[in-house]
Amino acid sequence: MRASGQWRLSTGGVLVPPQPDAEHPAYFHDKIERVRASLPEEVRDRPEYAADNHASTTRENPSSSADNRFNTYFAYCIAMELNRGRCVRRDSKREASTGGSLSELPDEVQACNGDRLSELPADLLLNILERVGTLDAVKTCILSRKMQKLPTMLSQIVIDLSSHDLVQMNGVVADVTDKILRTRSPQITIHKLKLKFFLSPSRCLSIGKSVGAAMVTQKLDAAEFEILSPRDLHLCTDAYRVLFAKQFNNFVRDCPDAFAGLTRLHLRNMRFGKSDIPIILSYCKVLESLSFLMCDAGIRSVLHVEHARLVELVISYGKFKTVELNRLPKLKRMTYNNWPYDENPLVLGVLPQLSNLSLGDACISQKTLKLSQLLATVPSVSDLSLEFRSEKIWIQPECPKALAPVLAKLRFINLDNLPEECDISWTMFLLEAAPSVEDLSITVWDHKCRQESQNSYSMKTDVKWEPSNPNFKHKNLATLTIYGFESDDNFMGYVRRVMQAAVNIKKVSLHDRKVCTLCTDKFPHADARPSSYPQTSVQKDSLRKKITEASSEASRAVIQFSS
Repeated sequence: MRASGQWRLSTGGVLVPPQPDAEHPAYFHDKIERVRASLPEEVRDRPEYAADNHASTTRENPSSSADNRFNTYFAYCIAMELNRGRCVRRDSKREASTGGSLSELPDEVQACNGDRLSELPADLLLNILERVGTLDAVKTCILSRKMQKLPTMLSQIVIDLSSHDLVQMNGVVADVTDKILRTRSPQITIHKLKLKFFLSPSRCLSIGKSVGAAMVTQKLDAAEFEILSPRDLHLCTDAYRVLFAKQFNNFVRDCPDAFAGLTRLHLRNMRFGKSDIPIILSYCKVLESLSFLMCDAGIRSVLHVEHARLVELVISYGKFKTVELNRLPKLKRMTYNNWPYDENPLVLGVLPQLSNLSLGDACISQKTLKLSQLLATVPSVSDLSLEFRSEKIWIQPECPKALAPVLAKLRFINLDNLPEECDISWTMFLLEAAPSVEDLSITVWDHKCRQESQNSYSMKTDVKWEPSNPNFKHKNLATLTIYGFESDDNFMGYVRRVMQAAVNIKKVSLHDRKVCTLCTDKFPHADARPSSYPQTSVQKDSLRKKITEASSEASRAVIQFSS
């Protein structure tokens, strides 16, 4: 049965679209033909807009909804409309970008192709405009009087420009945000508000006041600020970081309503005072996600984090001596990258729901961490990701008896950027201690872009490990994935060992070494290890036979090589 009707407001004030029936492709094609008819002839007849082309898409993807396929198609149409008549619309675009009136435009603009779009139903236009970004939606709607109210009806307001574009348009973010939030109906729920902007006191104050007023007068499900510093990450001095932190503190104090309803916050390049971060968190009462990049509270400072609602925490490249997560009852995901000091970089306190833990560091010292100590208070972790930056292995293999209590619920293990010259057999200690693991993924790669030192190879010694039980069996491991596989004794022996231990393994995926164009450009004369990855089907079949011939259990698994 075909869906019909317009968008409607639910009893909770949520704007609900009509649901099309994906089993009626005629509905899909009727909508396409309506849009095609609105396009100029030279665009309408292009292959990418041909009706037959999209009919083929319908046949090839019967499980996807007709409405979603149409939305993708129509987004292209809007982009084409925006690119037409650039000379005619230049003045109007300047008017929009400077925050001018959205209602008074030259007559020749009113007569341009924007009116073709305005002939479509408002519910359909709203559905599509939310997919092209808020600024593009405003530019589209400014071309027609009939469409000028649509930006105030959007349920998603997303302004997420690149840093380069923000340099030119930071003021536009504040102006457009103010106009949309100030003139919209409080009956239409804002499901998502995401704003990226530079830390500029006057612009921040404008954004904060606009968002704060919306928090008080309207229903807003989720609000996100990503605040960039006016200085490049790696060129920012400590003095600038202190200044940016003071400016941000003022922003929080001047706009308490905005931060009281904020659910996601991303900060970078700030050096706070000792008590600043706890005070900021006290303002952000419903905060669910917090990200720090190049932020700290001083060299060798200790960060204490407590929050009743925080679900996700990401910290990268700070100068914290220790990060202590004291009491975070709802925290589920924690990421900590590049801690600068070896002694107790992370202390996990009361985190009853922590399930995803990601740690990454380029260790070039002799210090190693014991997972049995690090995870002693968080036996709930089910997804563990460890990133080694192609440097020394910084975790210490342990016996299953010491490690098993903290890894009992672990289901997914990801070991990323192990150095190429190290034996990988040591990773078996994780399988021995984690009987519930279903998926093990390993990437072996000397990724020079990520290495701390290009001369640190002497630090990369093999990890000493001996199996605790030569007859060890694992009943739950189903998938083994290796990137950077080589047809040498190191990898071949490891795959055989895992397949013999994992009695129920179903798939083994073996991939060639990853490639990074930045590494090639930055280090053109660096010697790369020759690859022994199988290239032909004959070589791949031969390796499959060598891997499985030693074990009848291994022959039941599917061994896949990348093409």
